[in-house]
Amino acid sequence: MYYLVYGFLYSLSLLPLRILYLLSDFAFLLMYHVFGYRKKVVMHNLSIAFPEKTEHERKKIAFQFYRQLTDTFIETIKLISMSENEFKKRLTTNAEVINDIYASGQPVQLHSGHFFNWEFLNLGTAYNCNYPFLGIYHDVSNKTMDRIMRKMRSKFGTILIPSHEFRHKFKSYAQQPYLLGLVADQSPSNPKQAFWIDFFGVKTAFVTGPEKGARQMNTAIVMANIYRKKRGYYHMQLSLLTKTPNDLPQGAITESLVSFIEDAVKERPSNYLWSHKRWKFKYSDEYKDMVIERTSQAK
Repeated sequence: MYYLVYGFLYSLSLLPLRILYLLSDFAFLLMYHVFGYRKKVVMHNLSIAFPEKTEHERKKIAFQFYRQLTDTFIETIKLISMSENEFKKRLTTNAEVINDIYASGQPVQLHSGHFFNWEFLNLGTAYNCNYPFLGIYHDVSNKTMDRIMRKMRSKFGTILIPSHEFRHKFKSYAQQPYLLGLVADQSPSNPKQAFWIDFFGVKTAFVTGPEKGARQMNTAIVMANIYRKKRGYYHMQLSLLTKTPNDLPQGAITESLVSFIEDAVKERPSNYLWSHKRWKFKYSDEYKDMVIERTSQAK
């Protein structure tokens, strides 16, 4: 089954993107106008993030979001066969922010959110950075598609570590310089073990692992914002947060991530995964000991 499905997707990926985008346009019509995929979730999230906007304005953001979502699916297929030379033309980045740290031997954590297209972010980091790049991934339930996605995501050298095996497998990489990629706006599995911080004005649960790991391993922290310049072309903007994480107050790393995501989303509202249940858990006083008070607000 794997070879049959992979062969079909590989053959499909050989088509020019201008043709594949016609498939994306059709998928958009089905997803947005016919099936309304997660439309209630999307509109609910947008009402929380942009209460000052009109319903019409939020629907316009949703419309643009779904266009980028279906493009991401199509671009992911294209990445199966995309050559290094073509990929290099389609992604620009200031990788020197990370590569300048490499000579020191200090490990780096790359923090980001669910910006489009995160598959370009993964491949672009592995392609452009000197470090061995470690990526944590969640298994796809379908074993055939899981194998295909792992093959695509590792084509430029990303070392993929399953999330459920991370603690065990990470030890073999922790003794040498590494770059660990963390899309750190995932909803935590247990809200009692999460940091709680205002995110678009609502107390929201964030995973504690990125901040704890940075402090424990004394990693430099680099923030990554990826966005589309035009259809099929992206820029990944990297910015150094700190090389001394333990000099920062408790919670400051998570707060910086939240501010970073808010700023990026406000600048490009449709460039975020609004179908993700970001406000999955509701805050209650039982979490008060894990609250991080905001000292700064997004622009």
